[in-house]
Amino acid sequence: MYRQLTALGQLSKRTIASSARRQIDNTVKSKQKLFQEDNGMPVHLKGGSSDALLYRATMTLTVFGVGFVLYELLSAAMPKK
Repeated sequence: MYRQLTALGQLSKRTIASSARRQIDNTVKSKQKLFQEDNGMPVHLKGGSSDALLYRATMTLTVFGVGFVLYELLSAAMPKK
């Protein structure tokens, strides 16, 4: 039983290690070219519409968070009658 388990372990290691890797294209050069252009845009918005959406969502959450914290501080500072 133990011999079969070790053989199974060796077989699984061998198949994982010898499997062909998928080739991934290197896109670093194109990203560097995109982000280093001098087109007047801030760097946090050069990624396109997804960056703009993430930026707006972050700013919205920040504004609501600050407002909620101020509300809670004000309600904690004022005693209830």
